[in-house]
Amino acid sequence: MTMIEDVLDGSTIHLRQWVNLQVCHSSGATPAVVFIHGGTGNRFNFRSQYEFIQNQGWQVLAYDLAGHGQSSSYKRYSIGRHCRDLRRLLQYFGIDSPILCCHSYGVPIGLEFTQHHQVSGLIAIAGGTHDLAPWWEIPLMKFMAFGGRYLYYLSGVQQISNFFSTSYRNHVMEVFFAENPVPKDFGSYKALEIFWEYNFFARHPLLKNLHIPVLVITAGKDPMFTRQMGDDLARHFVNSTHLHFANAGHLVMAEQADLVNNAIAKWMMSIPNRH
Repeated sequence: MTMIEDVLDGSTIHLRQWVNLQVCHSSGATPAVVFIHGGTGNRFNFRSQYEFIQNQGWQVLAYDLAGHGQSSSYKRYSIGRHCRDLRRLLQYFGIDSPILCCHSYGVPIGLEFTQHHQVSGLIAIAGGTHDLAPWWEIPLMKFMAFGGRYLYYLSGVQQISNFFSTSYRNHVMEVFFAENPVPKDFGSYKALEIFWEYNFFARHPLLKNLHIPVLVITAGKDPMFTRQMGDDLARHFVNSTHLHFANAGHLVMAEQADLVNNAIAKWMMSIPNRH
């Protein structure tokens, strides 16, 4: 029986010494849409958006950040290293001025990239500029790093965690959790530390590229990134749109995939330099 190839399987690309990234790419209309997942995530987090945008005929790229999914890890993590990897990936595929679609801790990477490189737009989903770690996250992630993660080898623990992560019980969420289980390796949690005290404004007192089109997406049941935080982020850009989905949570791009996809498509059709 012939196996059907999954567009998100991708391939391993040797980017530089000691760094190999798992990447999936599909050619199409420009500007290309590049997906950047959040902490403890992987490229499959954006399955619904990747497949939707690809079916619309746009060029798309998604990859596992270093230290996540099937990509190799860093000896030392920094947002600057993630941005340099992104720049090399874009050069590899000949992508100029992409639209960056980022989730959670992927948003700081996208924001940092916009300060040094040309982009056609930024989609910021449930992530922003500062105060990104709620009070409970740091002790929880430290607990996971230093032993708590081993609980996920026990039968049923993963399912319990998934149950409390969202109120949605449907096939899309089943696929999401199957493709994004809670990590059991130390590196995935070590990689989070660079975001805990992140402050975009402290790093960039003189902001650049505030004219780029920006779509901010927040959700009413998200305990990590609030509607007010989304409003604050959108205000810093001249050409910004903030969409709030009251009945979704931190995984809004999967929980309300169709609504998010249609919103992204409508927004993309409104931005200049499409061809």
